[in-house]
Amino acid sequence: MITIDHVVAGYSPEVDILKGMTLQAAHAEIVTLLGPNGCGKSTLLKTIAGFLKPREGSITLLGEDVSALPVHHKIRHCGIGFVPQTENVFSALTIRENLQVGGHYMRERDARLRMEELCELYPVLKLKFNAPAASMSGGERQILALARALMPRPRLLLLDEPSAGLSPKVLLEVFEAIREVRAKEEVTILMVEQNAMEALRISDRAYVLSMGAVALTGKADALMNDPQVRELYLGGRAA
Repeated sequence: MITIDHVVAGYSPEVDILKGMTLQAAHAEIVTLLGPNGCGKSTLLKTIAGFLKPREGSITLLGEDVSALPVHHKIRHCGIGFVPQTENVFSALTIRENLQVGGHYMRERDARLRMEELCELYPVLKLKFNAPAASMSGGERQILALARALMPRPRLLLLDEPSAGLSPKVLLEVFEAIREVRAKEEVTILMVEQNAMEALRISDRAYVLSMGAVALTGKADALMNDPQVRELYLGGRAA
């Protein structure tokens, strides 16, 4: 589905944040990126999305090199959806208007039908359809941001810290929504997440990043149950 091959990228010419990043995700997989702050997780998502251009290496989506394509082209033509960590909904707009923004390039009838589908999948959107996004809770906003990114039916969905700022109960609801997306949309999900254990529970595989490169990788359940991995990388000993 997507292959990142020895990608080098950064925000200034003098500093490389990604230092030969190599990983991949298959069709309809949930793959989580873990690691300490500053290791390159969010930078990798932004590079895949097109906000940053790789200095070296390549990004291949369904066999096509998309490394140099700008973000609007990747969203409109390559089937990439991106949900940033912060400011990921338009608070002054209604839920309907936020979804319309996500379907900006779609034909009007297709966008209307897609909104109906997403409102059935996430009933809270239907309940508050004409209310401003500012009236939603943190978890509801995350679901709206997810639904907006899903409007044009992306093949690859990039999620940057979907649980940021959420209570444990709401966090579980958002992760369940992500699991439902994969099951019903058959979309590949590449997710950056600090809540390592909860993210691994809904993931197929994971990569642990360190200093702009992959430190280790494996199946999510194997990483979650490895005592040494848990102590060194995931924030706690195995129970």
